[in-house]
Amino acid sequence: MTGSGEDGAYSVFQRRWWLDAAAPGCWDEVQVRRGDGVVARLPFVLGRRAGLTRLGTAPFTKTLGPWLAPSDAKYTNALATEIELTGELIERLPRHDVFRQAFAPELTNWLAFHWAGFRASAAITYRIDVLNDLDAVWSSMRENIRREIRKAERQVEVVDDLGLGRLVDLAGRTFARQGLAGGVDTTALERIDAACADRDSRTTLFAVDAQRRVHAAAYFVWDEHVTYYLLGGGDPELRNSGASSLLLWRGIQHAAGVSRSFDFEGSMLEPVERFFRAFGGRQTPYLVLARRGRLAGALAAAAGVARSLRR
Repeated sequence: MTGSGEDGAYSVFQRRWWLDAAAPGCWDEVQVRRGDGVVARLPFVLGRRAGLTRLGTAPFTKTLGPWLAPSDAKYTNALATEIELTGELIERLPRHDVFRQAFAPELTNWLAFHWAGFRASAAITYRIDVLNDLDAVWSSMRENIRREIRKAERQVEVVDDLGLGRLVDLAGRTFARQGLAGGVDTTALERIDAACADRDSRTTLFAVDAQRRVHAAAYFVWDEHVTYYLLGGGDPELRNSGASSLLLWRGIQHAAGVSRSFDFEGSMLEPVERFFRAFGGRQTPYLVLARRGRLAGALAAAAGVARSLRR
């Protein structure tokens, strides 16, 4: 196994600079070293709520979890090393009442977490894994998506200079239409945007018509491995223009020049999943790991009883 430095990461979300922007002063990590290199790390955001210590994630940080240095050992030995390293990371975690994180899809060996009392659930995203043949990507899309893209190209222009405020507004309208609670953490997004801008690792695209109406917006971040569709939204009154499909296609085209894969950061909401699936990506599962201590479990049980009594 070869160490990969202090900032080993499966994704942009595990980078130190990202976490500094997303959760300044609130995050930490545990590490395992071999010789002079880091071979495993597990970053987390530390917080307290309702008297409980929580280890979790940061705003706009889609996945986190452990990173393990790549190994060239044979499969059985590599698995043993993964279990050993993740076990050491778990032992080094600070005392906590609640742990909850979505792990990067690259991390599939969670046995040490299972043995340590963590519970896993599965979530789904969609990824386009090969971006070096955009004609093939186009052909893999469902015809209705290609039709929407062509229609949008006749109605709107794609620009990149309308600012975060317009993006936040459209994302908020979309969340409201979908019945999702909460809005966009604008302060965190501004910090992340500034950090990504310094590293040329983000772009915001807007679809604008001849009347200067903004139909949709999409925000992408990337590293050399993967481009992620981080945030987007559209005007509910202009949804039929196909602008959202066009912006995703432009995001995929841009990703081909900077990354090897494109990740839709797929929602588990049924209509959103159906939309993302139509772009022809590969269904990609990832794990959500959680553990509660006795106090947290007792409080959750009491809250459940209280809800039952109210009903």
